[in-house]
Amino acid sequence: QVQLVESGGRLVQAGGSLRLSCLASGRTFSFYTMGWFRQAPGKERTFVAAIASRGSGTYFADSVKGRFTISRDNAKNTVYLQMNNLKPEDTAVYYCSASNTGLSPTTPSRYDYWGQGTQVTVSS
Repeated sequence: QVQLVESGGRLVQAGGSLRLSCLASGRTFSFYTMGWFRQAPGKERTFVAAIASRGSGTYFADSVKGRFTISRDNAKNTVYLQMNNLKPEDTAVYYCSASNTGLSPTTPSRYDYWGQGTQVTVSS
């Protein structure tokens, strides 16, 4: 069992930056592929970024490429999402997730554990 706790979400102006963190419980964090998804009001949860178990591969949604980066510190059981040049359309609840298999890292159903989410609001 893995528990995930996100932090770092807040209100920010367009063009600003935020770093989200996700702290995972458990001693096998390094084995999981970690992902970030987001969900805006009235919309489906969509993929944002993912990082393979040992950081050997990263994946990004087209809408965030060049603006967001994902990283992990396995010693701290933490995955980060650095978000730069934020836009109003980035406003959403951001969820951290963990996948046992790492297959199809852009697909929500492939993830086994989810955090409660952190709200990011970007004002224009």
